[in-house]
Amino acid sequence: MSSPVVRPASRPLNPWVCLGIPAVAAAALLALELTSLDMNLAKLFYDPAAGGFIGKHSYFLENILHDRAKQVVIAFSVFAILGFIASFLMARLKPFKRELGCLVLSLGLATSFVTPVKAVTAVQCPWSLKEFGGKETYSELLSPRPATDKPGRCWPGGHAATGFTLFALFFVLRDRRPRLARQALVLAFTLGSIFSVSRMIQGAHFFSHNVWTAIFCWLICLGSYYFILYRPASRATPVSV
Repeated sequence: MSSPVVRPASRPLNPWVCLGIPAVAAAALLALELTSLDMNLAKLFYDPAAGGFIGKHSYFLENILHDRAKQVVIAFSVFAILGFIASFLMARLKPFKRELGCLVLSLGLATSFVTPVKAVTAVQCPWSLKEFGGKETYSELLSPRPATDKPGRCWPGGHAATGFTLFALFFVLRDRRPRLARQALVLAFTLGSIFSVSRMIQGAHFFSHNVWTAIFCWLICLGSYYFILYRPASRATPVSV
């Protein structure tokens, strides 16, 4: 016989933090388009004498921080899916069904949005540009793309999303395990930043590409949490488990 359990009320969301900071960051990135900061940062990692970007042929950056790290996050996502499926079958996991569902949805959306957006925006990678030994012409994010036979596929940053998608863990844990949630937030931000810098060193992305990715991943995970898990005190109702 199932017993009614009251799901704990969520801690209040501060819109000035959850939405304000991403909004300010987005505005700053749009202003950044009027500067040469992206290009200047990319030049720090470019060495014509070495044949291009200093990390382009790095085994550690490509095989470990890119390929293996991505595989680890994919494996984590698979375990999350298996856990969500098991929550329908195992009594021990049923109380966490919504959290696991929210985790799966967040991970899926925060990674799957990247490829179609890349195709639509057609932004070139630094390593493809004339300034860095390539053949393509640079254009700002909101500018028309120069004619080319090889449209870019570099905005937003795919590998950065591999790390920033773990923002999902923060939201899934914030009501039940606040301290662990804060640790998950630090982990997601740290991994996303490391992956971002590693791809900048390889010439795959500009700085702004990765910051935009962090904003998108944060908003996707926030939205999933708000519509699936967020429960103000006035809405805390019994559920059967």
